[in-house]
Amino acid sequence: MTLRLLITAVALLLAGCEIPGMGPDPRIAQREAEAKAIGGACRHGLRSIEDCYSLNDGASKADMFTGWKEMDQYMRENKIEGVRATVATAAAEEEIVEDPKPKTEAKEKSPESKPRSVVKAGAKSTDKPSTTTH
Repeated sequence: MTLRLLITAVALLLAGCEIPGMGPDPRIAQREAEAKAIGGACRHGLRSIEDCYSLNDGASKADMFTGWKEMDQYMRENKIEGVRATVATAAAEEEIVEDPKPKTEAKEKSPESKPRSVVKAGAKSTDKPSTTTH
């Protein structure tokens, strides 16, 4: 009889206890929320769900669709127009830098003429001025 009471008491004590590692993982909930946010952002950015899937390989497709669908419903109910999203490509981030001297019609090759070079936006020169002392 006392053994039954002891087992029942232990079971009741453990029933109200939160044992670490036994509940849902908060990282899973965070990934689901991020995927829903990605889907909602895609819908607001006037992207199709297929484009959203291809641009975000790591996120859950089901959660992205849920977020996309919720945002679609919200935008329709509140008559909100989307904003066209743009993706910056590597070519758009590069700018062409030319020699500041004006070009002549004749194609003369002089040691001073420099060819066009491509410089990434935000790139810094690695050439350091030499500081030699005599």
